[in-house]
Amino acid sequence: MNNFIAHILVVDDDEGIRSLIKKYLNENNYIITTADSSENASEKIKIIKFDLIILDIMMPGKNGLEFIAENKKSLETPIILLTAKGQANERIEGLEQGADDYLAKPFEPKELLLRIKNILNKTKKIDQKRIIKFENIKIDLNKLLITKNNSDLKINSTEKMILEKMINNPGKTFSREDIGKLIDLDKERSIDVIITRLRKKIEIDPKNPKFLQTIRGVGYVLWIE
Repeated sequence: MNNFIAHILVVDDDEGIRSLIKKYLNENNYIITTADSSENASEKIKIIKFDLIILDIMMPGKNGLEFIAENKKSLETPIILLTAKGQANERIEGLEQGADDYLAKPFEPKELLLRIKNILNKTKKIDQKRIIKFENIKIDLNKLLITKNNSDLKINSTEKMILEKMINNPGKTFSREDIGKLIDLDKERSIDVIITRLRKKIEIDPKNPKFLQTIRGVGYVLWIE
């Protein structure tokens, strides 16, 4: 799937609900990562910057409200709470702690989709993403730096243009022609060399890339999950 709209984290201990939301939102061009607990979600937000979080309140272990309380200082991501119909107090507390909206179970997937669109439209920033972190990698387009294992690697303006386009279009596959138009270069071999150079800066094992992957016969995609 190409042209993803946003990357969303779905946190719910109910596998059926996680699967339902993931399938429906995938079909509507969203990248979905799931977590079955607050603890699992806390680990994922350390390595992936999500555009939105869908968070169940009632979960074993730490509940959704505790997740918000523990992470609100460092978490700027908008949150939609999933609540049971009788959880009025929890909904109010969640909104007070910084959640952006709530949806009572059971819910219509279409209503969830509309709420997601509304929140993303409200919180959409004019500036594109300039800094992104995943696993042990940090890409800072402002400073033209990739930090890997605490080592700084410079990127040039051409590499910056490619990374900027890929980072701000998560999950989209770019053909050599797309990249060539972006950087004003029409030689396929030269484009392959640039991608290889980027892999050496991003990947732990550039010959077996995990993040900047080749889609055979189509082009290149940056996976940062």
